[in-house]
Amino acid sequence: MTREYVGVSESDGLAETGRLLREERADGAVVLRGNDPVGTVSVGDVLDQLLAVENPTTDTVSDAMESTVPRIDVDDHVESAADQLLSSSVSLLVVLDERGDVAGVITKDDLVRCVALSRDAETNNTNLEPARTESATETDAGYSNQGICERCGALTSDLVSFNGQLLCSDCRDV
Repeated sequence: MTREYVGVSESDGLAETGRLLREERADGAVVLRGNDPVGTVSVGDVLDQLLAVENPTTDTVSDAMESTVPRIDVDDHVESAADQLLSSSVSLLVVLDERGDVAGVITKDDLVRCVALSRDAETNNTNLEPARTESATETDAGYSNQGICERCGALTSDLVSFNGQLLCSDCRDV
């Protein structure tokens, strides 16, 4: 899952949205009304709409967006996400947390990354929820297995991957 995603409004200009997707190198965007996802728009949707009209400067995201929101829960299996993405023409799935809020998106690129990482992992976790790292063990050289929390910068051996970041126990509880 990619925690950082492109969000746009229905009233945003279509050409500006296309530029934003290009700048962010995103396959698509979540169309939001406030904090609620009301649709998605892909690069292809933007391009198709811009090419279909004579004066594309007046078109908005609502003219090109898909009004259905392909959703998946954060604790669903990767296989479920793969089935949804590969069996339809959607460019992304909106990942919802346990409260129903947008936690991020998952794309076909994310699936490829997940498969590549799972081959390197010692355990095969197939949930979208990131796996807990192993507890610290001493290496042959006598150094402990520690890392730096990506939120507070603390050096700790108790890091957990949470929403795409390695966080210490204090930052996970916030």
